Formats: sequence, structure tokens, C-alpha cells
Amino acid sequence: MASSDDKKVADLYKNPVVKLPHINELKEIDAELRLKSSDEEIEFVHEHLKDVIKAYQRVNELIEPQLPVKYPRTPGFKADDDAWYWKCEVKGASTGKLAGKTIGIKDNVAVAGVPMMNGSKILEGYTPEFDATIITRILDEGGIIAGKTVCEDMCFSGNSWTSSSGPVKNPFNNRLSAGGSSSGSAALLARKEIDLAIGGDQGGSIRIPSSWCGTVGLKPTFGLVPYTGIASIETTIDHTGPMARTVKDCALLLEVIAGYDEGRDPRQIPNVEIPSYSKLVDDGVKGLKIGLVKEGFSFKQMEEDVAKLVRESATKLTGAGATVEDTSIPIHDDGLEIWTPAAFEGTYKCMVQGNGAGYHWKGHYPTSMQEAHARGFATRPHDMSFALKLVVIIAEYISKNYQNKFYAKSLNLTNVLTMAYDEALKKYDVLIMPTLPMKPLPLPTEKDDLHEIIRLTFDMIKNTAPFDSTGHPALSINAGFSEGLPVGMMIIGKKFDEATVLKVARAFEKIRDGK
Repeated sequence: MASSDDKKVADLYKNPVVKLPHINELKEIDAELRLKSSDEEIEFVHEHLKDVIKAYQRVNELIEPQLPVKYPRTPGFKADDDAWYWKCEVKGASTGKLAGKTIGIKDNVAVAGVPMMNGSKILEGYTPEFDATIITRILDEGGIIAGKTVCEDMCFSGNSWTSSSGPVKNPFNNRLSAGGSSSGSAALLARKEIDLAIGGDQGGSIRIPSSWCGTVGLKPTFGLVPYTGIASIETTIDHTGPMARTVKDCALLLEVIAGYDEGRDPRQIPNVEIPSYSKLVDDGVKGLKIGLVKEGFSFKQMEEDVAKLVRESATKLTGAGATVEDTSIPIHDDGLEIWTPAAFEGTYKCMVQGNGAGYHWKGHYPTSMQEAHARGFATRPHDMSFALKLVVIIAEYISKNYQNKFYAKSLNLTNVLTMAYDEALKKYDVLIMPTLPMKPLPLPTEKDDLHEIIRLTFDMIKNTAPFDSTGHPALSINAGFSEGLPVGMMIIGKKFDEATVLKVARAFEKIRDGK
């Protein structure tokens, strides 16, 4: 047994995890915080800090739990393609629901041993040593990880031009946007290079590219699918979910990735039953009531042909036995405004200052990913996209001058917004509106000024963002084409009732495809 002298010698040679600051540094912090502490109080803080550092030293020495890596793999290679960031082939179990299917993974999701940059130079060079929970679930069911798909810079854009690897082009017109931020996932599905994909959604980032690429994308109920091991934007709006070419495939992937991740993700509600979504989708819609939300069809950015096509497409569900009628949810007009303070300030506090994971939630923190974010933000903050710089500057100004007043009010008003949708969903089984108010926007060019660039980046999210705030499930399916470009129809359901959302989407898919 080691003596106390031996322990002192061992401690002497430990590299301190936290350096003891000079007392003048503490005085500077005190002045910045306007605490007006006396010299005696500062000296006491300096002395007490020695004991606090010991606790931090011990925490650093203890072994933290890691997310499992169950299947061998090689790192693959960097892809020379606008929609792929990294190509690889990670195989899991030999049998299962996804056996033989190739899956593209949005590059904000950790895949052990495969480089990850989250669309940004900030994170470039980072390789996670763990698999996100949804990756393990995919591999357990026989899925093949085909690579990391390009996403927007830190996932903060509805257009597809901000990624450090370059723009992702729309598969129907290479001068137009594929939509963001899960841009590569949707484009590769439309190009039929993969069978399935994973996307992420904080303001519409699964549904936007699904709409503009003519594919299917589901933002699940908040907490249905674990977010463990995925780079966070703001913990109250973080969602990850399935993307596919067909409703059945989307349902199948959801079936695999959904479910409680005990002790790791506090966003989740335990004991939520996961049905066989892929078997339920063909149950039909006879007797279901569908509400077309007036406010989702009529606002400044709405293109007339988009609204007309979605309304006509939704009305076709009457042929399958559903009742379709107009309804009004006036507060939907304020949904984007309610989302904005939580999204802007939350992004700054969680993703930038909180280094991709934030604070104040119990669960599994991806510490190596946090450290990579921290190094990137500390050494090259200028490498952020202009869209993210805009958010950071505004959020810092609000924080300095108004503290968290508007963030808090935003979340309080989110409860009001949630209740309004819930009330409408007592009368209707699902709600429908256009996913986006317009057909695919152009990719920015050197002729565009900053005002136009920001319009092209954020102008499409009025219908999608509110459901990230409230957490309702929302699916985008191609309603058809206008001027040769796809138009998305969004189907919104009760929380944890993805089954009904998928049934309605499948019923429409059959009508659309003449089956």
C-alpha cells in the first residue's frame, strides 16, 4: 500500500489538468463581472481554487463511459463529389430489417473511425472514437453505412451552399439548391446512390431538402429517436430522423432507430412503444380527418403554384376515404418568430459557447467532439459561415443587453404554440400544409449581395421551424412537380403518432403513383 509520501511524489509529477491562475487574473475576472470583491476575498478565492482544482484533477483521471463500437471498419476515403463528404463501407450484422441496404449518414452524426467535419472547417480533422446510438441500431439490423453525406456549415442553413466542401446541387437543376442542412442525404437519395439516409432537423433540415429533392423525410416527435452522439445546435430543438425515396422505407428506418436510450438522452420519454411502422403504413386512411391549415398556405413568400399543387394533392386523399377540410390556427403565423430567440440564442450558447453539446442536461456528452469544437472555435472562429457569424453577433448582443429574457419568453410561448396545434389535432388526425413556400431557390452567386444571400439561406423555414419548437412529428412527401421542380407537402401529426402520419403519406403516395 502506497504511503502518503508516495502519493505526494506521484501528485508532484502529474500534469495539472487546470492551471492555477495568477491572482491578478482572478482580479481581472472579478472586474469583468462587476463583483467588486475585496482583496481579501480574491485571495481567499485563489486559495480555495487549489482544492477545487484537485476535484477537477480527479474527475479528469476517472474513466468516463463510452458509447459502444460493436463492428470493425476501415476509415474509407474523402469523396470527390458534391453530396458526399466521406465514403466508407461499414457492415454490421449479417441479418436484420436493413440487411443489404446502404445508408448515408449526415455528417453531424458520429461514426467511429470515420472523419467528421459537420460541414465546417471548425471541426475538420476530427475523427470520433464512438458510434452514435442510431449508428449502432442501424448496424445491428444489418444496415451498411455507405459514408458521410455533406451537410451545411454547422448545419445552420436551409440552402445548400454553406458547407466548407462546396455547394450541393439540386438533382433536377444543378444551378438550384438541394435544400439544407441535410443536403447531401436528400440529393444522394434522389440520385439513387443510396437506399436510405439519416438527416437532422432543428429548423426544417430534414424536410427542406426532402421537399426540394422530391424525396421523403420525417422529423420525428421530439425525443422519439435518441440524439446521443450527434452534434447539437440547441437541445430544445434537436431532432434526427429518417430520409428515403418511399414512405415504406422511411417507416422501416424509423422503426430501427426509434426507442429509448436509457440514461443517455434526457430528451426522450421512456416506455414509448415502437410499433411496426413499416407494416402499418398500408392500413389506409378511411375515416381519418385531415385539416388544411389556412395560415400555412398564405403568407408573403408563398408561391401560388406551390399552394395550389399541395391543396389539390391533399384533396385527393378524399378518394381514399379521408375527410379533408380547411382549418385555422392563427398562432401559426407567429410560429417562426417564436422559434427565433430560442434558435439564435440557444445556438450560440449550446453549439458555439457549449462546443456542440451545451450544458444543463443529464445524459451522455460526447467529450472528444466537444473538445474538437472548442479548439476550432478558439483558433479559427473566422472560418464560420456568414450565416452562423450573423447568428453569433446577434445572440451576443442580445445576451449582453437583455440577458436571457427573450430566450425564456420564446420557450414559454412555445407552450402556447404547442397547445394550439394539440387543440387542432383533437379534431383532426393530421394537419397538412406546404413544406416550403417556394420551389427550389437558386444557389447564391458572386452577383448576390449579403441581403440576398441571407434571404436564400433562411427564407424558406416559416412552415417547418414551428414544429421543431413544439416537437410534433412532421413529414415531407413530394406532392408533384411544378415547372419541372418538386414541391413538398408536409403532414403533421399528434406527438408519438408517427404511424398515422406515415399512413396518410403512404395513402397519398399510392394515389400520386397510380397504385
